[in-house]
Parts: sequence; structure tokens; C-alpha cells
Amino acid sequence: MPQPSTGPLLFVGCATLDSIALVQDYPAADSRTVATDFAAAGGGPAATAAVAAARAGADTAFAGVLGTDEEGDRIISGLQAEGVDTSAVIRDRGVKTGASVIIVSKATESRAIVTRPVPPVRFPAGSRFFDLLASAAWVHADHLGWNAVAGARSGSLNISVDAGNPIPSFSPRGIALYVPTVERLQAEYGAGHSPGALLRKALDDGAAAVVATAGSDGAWVLERGGDPVHVPATPADIVSTLGAGDVYHGALLAAVAAGLPLVHAAAFAGRTAAASCAGLDGRSAIPRQAITTEFASNHHS
Repeated sequence: MPQPSTGPLLFVGCATLDSIALVQDYPAADSRTVATDFAAAGGGPAATAAVAAARAGADTAFAGVLGTDEEGDRIISGLQAEGVDTSAVIRDRGVKTGASVIIVSKATESRAIVTRPVPPVRFPAGSRFFDLLASAAWVHADHLGWNAVAGARSGSLNISVDAGNPIPSFSPRGIALYVPTVERLQAEYGAGHSPGALLRKALDDGAAAVVATAGSDGAWVLERGGDPVHVPATPADIVSTLGAGDVYHGALLAAVAAGLPLVHAAAFAGRTAAASCAGLDGRSAIPRQAITTEFASNHHS
């Protein structure tokens, strides 16, 4: 992986406003269910990853498309309160900001999501997005931000991709840090392969490094010239797993950009994501922590 980088971490893609209810069991049709708790918070893979990276001490920016509605205003305010640069966000009068209603079941530790789709992520020529792209140490794209990044990338750009959701026509070739789920790799390469074999296939397809996540089974890490390494999951007191994967991506990239070895960065990301599960929403329980302290600890161990 690259050495510690200067410049911001640019997160490109989806931002939503989430309304979340915690219940014992999912409601039945025509029922009235008493919720244990409610929360309203920002969500979306790239936006939540930006918050996680910012709370780890990284210089972060978010680029995406929001409407000119109240939901968009609240998303911008929430990101700015976390120190995330929102100067590259496009406010489009012709779209409605992405929003979701989420039911979290305590009984099954699962969730059901009803969502208003996020508008396409496109940036007109001359927009602030291209300035940030040129100065960024790393650019991270989720499934909705990938096309914008792919259309503007240069050979010198360090790109991280959240491939937990399908990305049509995506190839990991030229990607510095490819972060799919194990399930996504199985869908791509076949379910009969071991995690290590799946990671090697992703490297064969052009990725420089792969971190494949598997929820409670932890993650597998592989870099060119190395062997697959399993990083166990961190035990968690779970209120909700909403956004935990997004938190993982942001913490991972912050750690990599700070110069942490990839296996240590994956362990740091796992601990951060596990801690975030103590909150009902995807952000409130993300720890604030100094990645420089984490780097010093691992560097001298």
C-alpha cells in the first residue's frame, strides 16, 4: 500500500436522510407497533464512510447530488458538523434527496429498509468535484459514485471502492484498494472458492489490494506478493448494524491513508465498525479516535 498520504480523502456517492425505528419484531400488516427508540440521522455509504474517516482524524470531503429540499439541508448540516467538506455537493432543484425509513428488529438483529432512490451522481464540467479530485490523496467511491470517479480518474489516482453493492460493468483493474463483501466475490467468481482464492482472483483481475468483509466472520486481506490474512471480527454489543459496513470503509481508508499496514488497518476498521453498532443509527456511536496513535502503537509493536 502507499505510504502516508497528504491531501484530503474524497468520498463520492450516496447520502440519505434516515428515519429509524427500533422494535422487538417486525410489524404485521394493519398493526400498531410500539417502538423502543426512534432516530433521524444521515446515512448513505459514501457519506457515512466520510464521517467515520473524519472521526478518525482524517481530512475528508464528500461529493454527491442532493435536492434543494429540507432533507438535503439536514444532510449538509450533519456532514459539516463532522468537519466534512461539502463544497463539491451538487444541489439540484430537479431531484428529491435520498431518504429512507428503516425498521430495526431486536429479535432478529436485522433491518428492513424502505428507500427513496438517490439521484444519479454526475458532476458538470468545471464543478468543485474536479478540483478536489486533483488534490485528493485518496478517492473512495460507493456503487453510486463509481461512474463519476471512473469517468474522471487518472493513472496516478489512489482509488478505494466499496463494492458491497453490485456495480454494473465494474472491473477492479487499477483499483488501489478494492473492498467488496465475500458474498459479492462469490457472486462474481463462484461460491465454491475459499475466501483466499476469491481474493486472488480479484488481484488477478487487476486490484492492487483487496479487503473482503464478511460481517461477524471478520475480513480477509490480500496484497500483491503476499498471502491471504484473516482478520477476526471484534465482538460487539449490537443495537443495530445499520451503516456498520459504511463505517468500516471510512475507518479502513483513514487508517490506510495514515500509513497503517493493511492488516492493522482492517483490524482498526473492524473495531470501529463494531463500536458503531451500539447506536440505533449508523453514525452516532462511531468513536472519535486519533489514527496517529493507532499507527504509533502498531509501528513500535
